[in-house]
Amino acid sequence: MVDESSTADDAAVPANRERVERVQVSTAYGSGPEGGNSAWVLPDAGIVVDPGPPGDSAFDSLRDGLADVGLPVADVEDVLVTHWHVDHAGLAPRLADAADATLRLHERDAPIIADYATERARRVDRDAAALSRWGVPEEDVASLRNADSPSPLPDETPVEALAAGDAVGPLSVVETPGHTAGHVAFSLDAAVDGGRADSRVLVGDAVLRTVTPNVGGGDTRQTEPLADYRRALDRLAGAGWRALPGHGTAFDLAPRLAELRAHHRERAGLVADSLAELATAGDDTAGDAPGVTPWTVARDRFGDMSGYHVKFGAGEAFAHLQDLTDLGVAERVADDPLRFQARDVADVSGRIDDVWRREH
Repeated sequence: MVDESSTADDAAVPANRERVERVQVSTAYGSGPEGGNSAWVLPDAGIVVDPGPPGDSAFDSLRDGLADVGLPVADVEDVLVTHWHVDHAGLAPRLADAADATLRLHERDAPIIADYATERARRVDRDAAALSRWGVPEEDVASLRNADSPSPLPDETPVEALAAGDAVGPLSVVETPGHTAGHVAFSLDAAVDGGRADSRVLVGDAVLRTVTPNVGGGDTRQTEPLADYRRALDRLAGAGWRALPGHGTAFDLAPRLAELRAHHRERAGLVADSLAELATAGDDTAGDAPGVTPWTVARDRFGDMSGYHVKFGAGEAFAHLQDLTDLGVAERVADDPLRFQARDVADVSGRIDDVWRREH
């Protein structure tokens, strides 16, 4: 294996630059458009970040990959997880137990793994309530609830909670919520030879090379997920970082941040258009009630959805509708289910452009 966190033409890597290796973890989830799960390993510090999903084949793949980069399981000291989703955190309890290592997540996500059985039951109920409040038909809500089977994680696991600015070896915690409430990135910010700072950041699912991370449906605890995500993008900007993502290989961060801002700026405009158009065409779920639900907007923008796309689509529509409300472009006119309508304001596109084009 090679250090895939360097640029292809980085011929003069400083001698004391922290070694970071990518281990691709084979999983039952398949590789996906990003090229598979990436466990990022700091062999000299004994750190593994995002070990991958649960299962014997995934653990065997991780164990072999760790050995290949010079970090036997027994020498792992810290297992760090960017967020609670099972494709990143699923192997973490098993690896931490096998290595007698410390497992760490952000304080917002830590309880979901630490008290998995109890928190999973709460999450399933919370997700169903959110879907209903977003206007998703009850048959779809029931279908998603029934399909949400437990992952093979321990009911309880010792977890140390992280907060912004905490350091674990050479890594520092950067809060990047949006995809989940407690999503974090880990920056390498130690000085290296020549006086320049290291410029890599392990970003989990906050930023991916080609796929736009879902914001809104990935964690229904969040009340303003898109505003949270915009602040996360701000925190990742300006440092000239190279991104080491939770799926796929490393890439330059700044151009991708610009693409994500442009994507959400465009999506916000389309959601605003849907509000205006649906006010004229009518919402077939509304009866005499004013406004439209997130689900109606999701169907208008994304078409027919099934399976987990129902949750992700409705969640993203909610995220944008709530953000438009915060910007004064829309207003909430009912709460159960949620209904939004456009406000009669000047320069809607200007307000949207302003908030997505600038850093805050």
